[in-house]
Amino acid sequence: MRVVIAEDAAMMREGLVRLLTDRGFEVCAAVADADSLRSAVADALPDVAVVDIRMPPTHTDEGLRAAIDIRRDHPGVGVLVFSQYVETRYATRLLTDRPSGVGYLLKDRVADVADFVAALTRVAAGGTALDPEVVGHLMRAGRDVAGLASLTPRERAVLSAMAEGRSNAGVAAALAITPGVVEKHVANIFAKLGLPASDGDNRRVLAVLRHLGG
Repeated sequence: MRVVIAEDAAMMREGLVRLLTDRGFEVCAAVADADSLRSAVADALPDVAVVDIRMPPTHTDEGLRAAIDIRRDHPGVGVLVFSQYVETRYATRLLTDRPSGVGYLLKDRVADVADFVAALTRVAAGGTALDPEVVGHLMRAGRDVAGLASLTPRERAVLSAMAEGRSNAGVAAALAITPGVVEKHVANIFAKLGLPASDGDNRRVLAVLRHLGG
């Protein structure tokens, strides 16, 4: 699998290169700014790009805006945003334009290398990988706060697992409940948020994010 990395912190960038190379990934380029990221993706056309948000020159949202450009200009390239921050304005746009091959993980919440590699592989294959904290920020920034507040703690846990790209069977395994119970929770979640149910993991995540983004 071919990867481009965009990370302005040299230690983190080199660490990601070593981590992925050791696990059999081909790192086509490792760059420190958004313009170099755009160029590297255009030249290499990797399977996936790992993108930090805050990069030179302003260290605000250059990486996320570059990720949106990549999704538009190179639809076959997956994008995994890997950052310390949640930027709701552009994140909503990134995640709702097209549901496949996109992820958003928070650095501080990735406790296991295997989980990161699995998420990267899923995004490269056209799947979705969203940190529950990212989903929570988008929900709080969205327009259906009342609907969100009506979810039970178990429904919130199911919704978070759904947003990570898990199937009903995957949610059941993660939460130690039966698939039948998961199905009931999913139906309740969509009913409370006023969303149509869907069998596809990406479509489910997309429906929630579209609703939250207005």
